[in-house]
Amino acid sequence: MLSAYPELVEFLPCASPDAWVKWAIENETTLLVDHAHCEKKAASTAMSLMYRYVDRDNLLHKMSRLAREELLHFEQVHKIMRKRNMPYEHLTASRYADGLRKHIRTHEPARLVDTMIIGAFVEARSCERFAVLAPHLDEELSKFYISLLKSEARHFEDYLELAKEYSNEPIDERVAFFRALEEKLITEPDTEFRMHSGPPKAA
Repeated sequence: MLSAYPELVEFLPCASPDAWVKWAIENETTLLVDHAHCEKKAASTAMSLMYRYVDRDNLLHKMSRLAREELLHFEQVHKIMRKRNMPYEHLTASRYADGLRKHIRTHEPARLVDTMIIGAFVEARSCERFAVLAPHLDEELSKFYISLLKSEARHFEDYLELAKEYSNEPIDERVAFFRALEEKLITEPDTEFRMHSGPPKAA
């Protein structure tokens, strides 16, 4: 499935660990609840960027569209959860997003560039995880996750293009920095399962 998105595969430092995939299959309710939270957070992030960077025309255009799509995805996940009598509950956040965002530089435009690069990694990883999970899920969930691949891949491209557009210098070094960090966050063990967690910590 990911063969249609070679740039996305090349961008990510590694594939999701098999142990994480097994963990996800065993925790379908948590998977869907956290997925819903992720879509809502993604929409919120896009809206926050629109408020913070009101003078960035291309950002406004791309983030407006992204926010609408992420909210639609939230509604779709929530609909599946209601159909399956799964409660939508609060979950503690995984260390993934915070582990990336705590390295954002504080001066502009570096702050914006780092935020865009992180957005690209989050969207790319989400796309990769939907693809690796789809073959192992029931028909309804599998079709749904496959249907998300195109938009998630486009979101990755949008974030990366914006990072390049608003940077005063090549972004290769910052991409490499966050790629190494992302690999560590994805491969190191976690105690709680989440959409963007690492594999389970051995008992």
